[in-house]
Amino acid sequence: MDSQVLRTELARFRCTFFPAAAAQLRTKDLISITRSSSVLKLYFASKLLRFGSLQRTQTSAAAIMAIPMNGGDGLYSYTKNCDIQKFVLDACQVMIEEGIDHKLDIHASAPKAFLVADLGCSVGPNTFTASQNIIQAVNLKYSCKSFTNGESTPHEYHVFFNDHATNDFNTLFTSLPPERQYLAAGVPGSFYTRLFPRDSVHVIHSSYALHWLSEVPSEVININSTAYNKGRIHYRDSGMEVVKAYSAQYAKDMEIFLEARAEEIVGGGLLMLVFPAIPNGTSPSLCTIGILFDLLGSCLMDMAKLSKVSEAKIDSFNLPMHTAFPEEAEKLFTRNESFSMERMEEIPFLNPAKNGTVTSSYYYDHVRAVTEGVIESHFGSEIKDELFEHHYLNKLEEVNHILRSPKSIMLFVLLKRKVVN
Repeated sequence: MDSQVLRTELARFRCTFFPAAAAQLRTKDLISITRSSSVLKLYFASKLLRFGSLQRTQTSAAAIMAIPMNGGDGLYSYTKNCDIQKFVLDACQVMIEEGIDHKLDIHASAPKAFLVADLGCSVGPNTFTASQNIIQAVNLKYSCKSFTNGESTPHEYHVFFNDHATNDFNTLFTSLPPERQYLAAGVPGSFYTRLFPRDSVHVIHSSYALHWLSEVPSEVININSTAYNKGRIHYRDSGMEVVKAYSAQYAKDMEIFLEARAEEIVGGGLLMLVFPAIPNGTSPSLCTIGILFDLLGSCLMDMAKLSKVSEAKIDSFNLPMHTAFPEEAEKLFTRNESFSMERMEEIPFLNPAKNGTVTSSYYYDHVRAVTEGVIESHFGSEIKDELFEHHYLNKLEEVNHILRSPKSIMLFVLLKRKVVN
């Protein structure tokens, strides 16, 4: 537990259980009392569980997940290689409009400021499209509603763009649409922590980000664990213990994510999520995303055989990523008591290639834009060009026929914040 949080809880503990002697009780006295009292142990255990888990998540996220997509506007930048995400976003536009029209609660008057947040925004341009789609849908909804005060739309919109602090926010903000209808601000930090004031945001959106975990499950890089994922960086063809470890981490992260959003979203507000998934009943070994990243791990092992990289270095590295089944995600959403699940819809894989054929080089550009930062952070910059340009591109060409029949889908999930009386 963070020392400041601990001090705060100790102060609250004093006043709750020992109001008359609060000033005299010291920290070491309270620790001694908690060791000898089962009731007080339960009190502090609950606090440690709540705050300790959030602190651990925040620390590990900073160490592992705070590696953004490639910034700038170069050949392998995310800006130049986000067509797949753009196609998915376009496919969800009608669902977003319908969700806002039918599920967003409008109160007695339009709010003076309507707050929108996009989590995992990266460097654009898709985040701008998502924000504009939401604002247009809200404008349409409010303009069709009659208010007693004569106000038909919010006075202004605020859009908050969130990603890790190491995200290329410079590229993001220099790319802001000049004719935008909103005030813009950046919010650095992991979305597995609280980001916004309580009951402040009306719509939160996140697309193609929630499959990233807060951290790699510790078991898969522990040599003494039955879930040790030796020689692999993904769980695609791994044993069941490895798959279970990733699934458990995903469940824990999703619970923390939803708890944080429940604090931030106003009653009647919406949480819109779009993320990759595997069709129910499909083996992870057939998942397109799994194939792409498993190949990358195979390339690293090939380089280890050539003494270009340490095999122990590979064994200590796994991608903090989990592609859920729809039924797996649905259980986690419906279990949360702060939201009602209004819609979950599967979106089939869309072919974004301009010529109608997804080639190995197309996947190569996208995977490099997404993973180059992670690879460089763990293995150093010396190996990345040989890894991607020689080994990975060649292996992609060998399996291109498999990638033409993808077994992945996208999920659109609409959650509504319950109104607390």
